[in-house]
Amino acid sequence: MPTPTLTQGAPCWLDLYSSDTEQAKAFYGGVLGWAPLDLGPEYGGYFIWQLDGKAVGGCMANDGTHGAPDGWTTYLTSDDADRTCRDAAARGGQVLMEPMDVTQNGRFAIVGDPGGAAVGVWQPREVTGFDVRGEPGAPAWFELHTRAYDASVAFYRDVFRWDARTMSDEPEFRYTTHGEDDGALAGIMDDSSLPEGAPAAWAVYFEVADADAACARVVELGGSVEGDPVDTPYGRLASAADPTGARFRLMAN
Repeated sequence: MPTPTLTQGAPCWLDLYSSDTEQAKAFYGGVLGWAPLDLGPEYGGYFIWQLDGKAVGGCMANDGTHGAPDGWTTYLTSDDADRTCRDAAARGGQVLMEPMDVTQNGRFAIVGDPGGAAVGVWQPREVTGFDVRGEPGAPAWFELHTRAYDASVAFYRDVFRWDARTMSDEPEFRYTTHGEDDGALAGIMDDSSLPEGAPAAWAVYFEVADADAACARVVELGGSVEGDPVDTPYGRLASAADPTGARFRLMAN
């Protein structure tokens, strides 16, 4: 199994905020082959998703008290969560959740970037993040879609220490990656298709063996798919949502 890197600013974790965690367990188990691992009452109902015994993400209940919709949060590696939050506030972002310790596992926070996208900060201690990436059932790619492209590239470069590399700078396609070529870890897309005023958002891609079969399974289990999968230079891709509306993407190489 490929193992993720701990490069500064690299995606290292993701979790689902869900208003129906039992339905989520059945859905992601059926689509991606995940099994839930209960962490015990001291974690407030938070549980881990596992693929063949390897951690691929987490999930917590959305009880509606915060007014936030169901969705996935991407976490980026930081060697100092407190410094990352200070830098975020100083460079056009905001601190949405102050840094706090998660037992001995690590220290986390949530910040907002200049385009309004929320992104997690994870300072690893005993737990570095997910155990596998880039194989069927595991996270494969992380991508920010934003109208605030230039400000966002500068933000992730300065706050998360990205090695920002311009992959394309054509008017119809502007894209920057953290690292380059086969070593790229995540991307930022200038997405003018977002409605004016809509916040930016991180998209997570999950790898599957067969995108068409996975889409059929999504619908069978109560989710939705936005159109048919399409072939691209980066694989066969599809956009989907789980039964409570949390959006994600599927990728088959």
